[in-house]
Order: sequence, then structure tokens, then C-alpha cells
Amino acid sequence: MRTDSLAAISHDGLPLWAGLTLAGVAVVGWGYAALAFRRRTIPEPVVPEFPTMGLSLPLPDAPLPIELFPGSVLLLDRLGAVLQANEEALTQFGDSVGAILRHPAARSALSAALRAEPEGADDLPPVCSTTFTLDVPVPRTLHLSLRGLPGPQDRHKRVLVVMSDRSEAQVLDRMRLDFVAHASHELRTPLASLSGFIDALRAGGSTMDEGTRQQFLDIMGQQSARLKRLIDRLLYLSRVQAHEHQRPRDVVEVADLMAIVLGEVAPRFDEDGCTLNLAIEDELIIKADEDEMVQVLLNLIENALKYGRERERPFSVTLFARRAPERDDRWPEDGGVLLGVEDNGRGMEAHHLPRLTERFYRVVDKVEPAQQGTGLGLSIVRHILDRHGGRLRVASAPGRGTTCLVWLPPVSVVQSETV
Repeated sequence: MRTDSLAAISHDGLPLWAGLTLAGVAVVGWGYAALAFRRRTIPEPVVPEFPTMGLSLPLPDAPLPIELFPGSVLLLDRLGAVLQANEEALTQFGDSVGAILRHPAARSALSAALRAEPEGADDLPPVCSTTFTLDVPVPRTLHLSLRGLPGPQDRHKRVLVVMSDRSEAQVLDRMRLDFVAHASHELRTPLASLSGFIDALRAGGSTMDEGTRQQFLDIMGQQSARLKRLIDRLLYLSRVQAHEHQRPRDVVEVADLMAIVLGEVAPRFDEDGCTLNLAIEDELIIKADEDEMVQVLLNLIENALKYGRERERPFSVTLFARRAPERDDRWPEDGGVLLGVEDNGRGMEAHHLPRLTERFYRVVDKVEPAQQGTGLGLSIVRHILDRHGGRLRVASAPGRGTTCLVWLPPVSVVQSETV
């Protein structure tokens, strides 16, 4: 009987089958140990979290680098919840994001973006856009562009939203339309008057008496002068706006500037009961376009004569120039120069003051229609001062006169801004 093969002894004195069994147990043990070590040393994948709108929402995929976009960008899930919002979106829209996304137009655009499919395999889904006005907390016109981003499953589909505020552009468009409408109206009025009197002169012919003819001609001359003033003002305003972004570089002595203004307006104060006073400090300099600053002061003096003067009592205008206080919260910089025109005339109600620099705005209850100006004088003043980095403040009250105060920045500040 051959039992030596079953009872074979290994070199260390153990049976062969026992050695094989021990080796198998060792291999299995080492396998479990390696698996346990792997589980201890290699952490589970962590789903990235990121702060958005005060929330921390996990995404099935990695977050998009929307901070790189130069605009207000959101990332939404298919239900419209915010997954990511870049800093620009939070800064520009803040707590209004929720109200924006709840607007019916935004919800419709979101649904359209989710349904949109690319035309080809390598194409992106089309962009869906919408524009609407949000009335709260303040009226804003918003434009949203949305594009769906495919996910591993349909329920993981996301939408990228780019938001822009078009309120300012809409206001500018409305102002442009209003300007065209006002300008056409202002031009049409004197033209209609001229046309009517020309027809009357033609129809009257030789039968019209000389007094009536002269009256018609006088009115036509007034309307022609009004039309010329209006066209000149419109052209001047256009020229000012064309280089409004360019700061002036010339250094102007305020005393020389006032001398030019005085030579222009002195004949207007030759009448009895109308005086012009000067109060000008020495050694004042400004960085300015001399012709434009002369126009500013002439417009202010003209307004004082036209809207402030009352025939039944003495009228005086004071033209002054002085250094601005070093500390004055009314102006954007410390120091500078103040130029002003002050009168003791009839003044005006407070509700007129915020609108004085609007184009074609006139205080119609203070002057007869035939003597009214173009309504562009203070608008020109505002644009000139915007170019110079200056400011205009008007103070007035009925029966207490009007003060127009022009602030111009110190020369050093203007120089640093134009370098």
C-alpha cells in the first residue's frame, strides 16, 4: 500500500497538504488586509460644494468656472434653482436675482432653453433670450441669454444664464427720441409762424396798409431770430457733446475770463434800475476752455436777466469768483474755484430746480412767450461742466432771487486726471 504520497513530509516537518492549506489562508488574509488598507488610506470621492446665493448645493458634475466670464452669469438646474452665481452677478443684482428668475418671461426662456436641441452632434444648443422690465424694487430693464448644458442624464441638465441691465440704454434711447421730438416741435413753431405771415402778405398784396405790413414783418423778424438762435444752440450743443470726454488742457486766469464776460454783457445793464456787480478774488486759475467757460457765464447771466428781472423794482446781478472752501461736502473734491451769478429777482419755485438742465425745459410762468429762450442754455452749461469735471448748483426761492454756483476742480486735480 502506497501511502507515502499522501503522508509526504515537507522539509520543515509538516505534511504537504497542511502547507498548501496554510499558504492559501495566507494569500486570502493578505488580500483582505490590502483591501482594508486601501479603504482606510484612499478617501471616498468628495462632491465639490460652493457658495451660491447663501446656499451650498452639490452638483453631479464639477462646477463651471463662471468667475472667468466678464459679466453677470448664473448656472441653473432644470427647475430654475441657482447652482452657481459669479461675483459680478451678486454685485450687480444682489437680492433681485430671485425676483428676476421668477418673472414669467424668464421662466418661459428657461423652458425654451431646456427644450432646445443642437442641430448637429458637434453643435451647441441654441441661445434663448428675453428682455423684460422688472418693476421692483426699482424699475429695471433686463436682458437674459440662456443656453442649455447637457448632463449625463436629462434630470442633470443645467442652464447657463448671462444677465445684463439695459435700463441706462433704454433711458438714453428715450432721451434721444424725446430730443428729436422736442427739437422738431421747437423748429416747427417759428417755421409755421413765418409761413403764415408770408401767406398773409402775399394775399394782402397792395391792399394791406403799411402799419399791418410792418407789424407782420416785425413778427417775422422775431421768429427768424428765434429760429436762428435755436439752430445755433443745437449746433453748439452738438459740438460740446462731440468732445465732452476730452478734458481741457489750457490754464486760464479767472480775471481774464471775467473781463471777456464783462465786455459782452455790460451793454445789457445800461438801462435804469439794472446794475451789475463784480466780486472777483485775485490770482485764481482754472484748467478750462476759455470760450466754453465764457459761454457758461453768459448763459447764466442771460437767464438772470430773462427770468429774474421784474420791471417794477430795481434789479441787480452779482458776478463773482472765489476760492472754494477746503472742506465742502457739496463738491467731489476739496478746494477748487467757485464762479457764480446771483440776482435779487423774482426767483422760482423749488419744483423747477431739478429740471433746469433738461433740454428744452423752460420756466414758462416767468416770462412772456415772445421772450422765452430756447430751453437749451442750462443744458449746454451742464455738458460744458461735465467736460471740465465741474458741477452746477442752483438755489432759488420765490421773491428771494436765484444763485447759480459753478464749481471747478483745482488745477492739480485736473492735471492728474488728464495725464
